[in-house]
This record gives sequence, structure tokens and C-alpha cells, in this order.
Amino acid sequence: MQFKKSEARQVSQQFLTTKLLRLIWMATIAFVFLQTAVSFAQNFPNRPIKVIVTYPPGGSSDLITRLVGQKLGEHFGTPVLVENKAGAAGSIGMEYATSQPADGYSILVGNLGPIAVNPLISKVNYNVDKQLVPLTMVAGGPNNLVVNTKSQYKNLKELLAVAVAKPNTINFGTSGPGSLSQLTSILMMGQAKIKMQEVPYKGGALAVNDILASQIDMIISDAQPVSQHIKAGTLRPLAITSAKRSPLFPDIPTFLEGGLDGMEASNWWGAFIVTGTPKPIMDAYHSALLKILAMPDIKDKFGNLGVEPMPMSQDEAKRFYEAEKTKYAKLVKDNDIKGN
Repeated sequence: MQFKKSEARQVSQQFLTTKLLRLIWMATIAFVFLQTAVSFAQNFPNRPIKVIVTYPPGGSSDLITRLVGQKLGEHFGTPVLVENKAGAAGSIGMEYATSQPADGYSILVGNLGPIAVNPLISKVNYNVDKQLVPLTMVAGGPNNLVVNTKSQYKNLKELLAVAVAKPNTINFGTSGPGSLSQLTSILMMGQAKIKMQEVPYKGGALAVNDILASQIDMIISDAQPVSQHIKAGTLRPLAITSAKRSPLFPDIPTFLEGGLDGMEASNWWGAFIVTGTPKPIMDAYHSALLKILAMPDIKDKFGNLGVEPMPMSQDEAKRFYEAEKTKYAKLVKDNDIKGN
């Protein structure tokens, strides 16, 4: 059966009309969605914002988050509540953060361990890649290898010499599986081809207490828990995990100066938001955070904690996170590191 030309033309016109109507309908939906998102963002925020931190009050993560949270409140003109959701090496806070609605009223200030390391060593009930979007990195800083000032080790070379000559006679404290203190210590053993004994703790503060009491030989720690003891003369810094001396700690030599290469490893904190949050809101947060991180008083207060601002674009923050995840995935695999 063959169509006449008029019938074929009619079918073609009907097809084009249907297709055009479908395109108009899709464009209308997209326009309405965009207008709704823009309107939502223009009215944002109209209630308190919560900033989630995955550790208890008093530590570096909490202090950094509170500084940023206070400035966000001033910027947006709305109350900002810091929620400490601690436990399971930060995983409890991560589960809480990823379960929040994508309405922009919850953001996470998370650090290396819960964000990039925990999923590598333990079964966790969250997926950073699927559930969170990085807004920017917030802060970062190197770690310090410290010993008690009563220790026989006056510099890194002396410590490494003993570790080489007498394997497993030096012990080191860590904050437990997957912590940067553990990972950096393992990195050090691998780079120096030495063996030492790990003493795991349930937090960095406990390790600091024991090194002050000369119960352990050394720890590699971020600056905040140890800086006051370095200034007081009760702890001696031997090396810092940065490529060059830190302007925050100009008197502490790098690992490279002490004869050990490949020890660049810093802790970091980033601002993340739930996937699906309207882009105008993400842009508003990103703009606000960049302004905050450029403030002189924030730089000064971060410096007191041993960290520096790390402002980045969203793409830069994503690439940074992915590079860190890849770096530590290799370290975890090569050393068969397992979580609790």
C-alpha cells in the first residue's frame, strides 16, 4: 500500500508538529526549573545554615570549621550552627553529612582522613564521589616529626641512623588506622627502608600526652596539638613534611634537609556540599568562601593553628581531592593498611 503525496506530506507535518511540541515542552520545563533554582538561590538563605565537622570540639578540624562558620554567618547575615558529629574516625559525621537534603542548608568541612582515606581501608556507608561536591579547599598544613626534648635524638639523621642499625627499637604514636600520622609514618619507613613499632591511639591528644611523658619515642603530628609544646620547649621538632621550610615554622628543617626525600604530605580541609544542590547556591558558597579565605584575620588565625588558606576553584578542588585519593590509595595498597 502506497501513500499519496498529500498523505505523506500530512504525516510529515504531523511528525514535525509533534517533535516541535515536545521540544517546546522540554524547553518550558527547563526554563521553569531554572527560574525556580534562581528564585530559590535569590532567597537563600532564609533560615540557619549548619556546618558539619566530623570530629569532637577542640581539635584542628573543629577550630578551623568554627572560624569559617562564623565568617559565613556574617557574610550571609544568618545564624550558622557548627555540628560536631564525631566517631568511627570521622565516618559517622560523613554519613550524617551525605544524608542531608540538597537544599544548601548543610555543608561539610572535612579533612583528608574521612574524605579520602576511610573509604580505602574500611567499609563505609557513604560515597564521596557520588554524594558530595567540593566547593573549595579551605586550609592545609604540613605535619611535624617531634620527639621529647629529653630524647637522645637531636635531629632526623640521628633518629634514622638508630632505626637502620636497630630495627623495631624505635616506636611511634599514631591516631589509629588511616590517620595521617599513621600514613606519614609508614611513608617514612618506606622511604628510609627502616622498621619501627606503631603504637596506635584513639586520638592525637593521647599520643601527645604519652610523648610528653616519654612513653613513646616520636610522633608525626599536625601542628595544632604540638605547637604549644614546641614553643614551651617540651617537644623537639626534627622535620616537617613540606617541600620547603614553612613560613609558619621557619626553624624546622624539611625531611629532605635531614636526608630523606619523598616525604611531602600535608593534612587538608575542604568544603563540600551535597550533590544536587542548585548551582546558584553552590556559586554563592564558593564566592563567600574565597572572600573569607582572603581575609587577613583568617590568615592570622589559621597561622596560629599551623595551617594556611587553600582557596581553589571547584574544578581545582576536585582535581586536588582526586590526586590525594590516588596517592593514598597506592600507599594503603602497598602496605596492606586496614581499618578497625
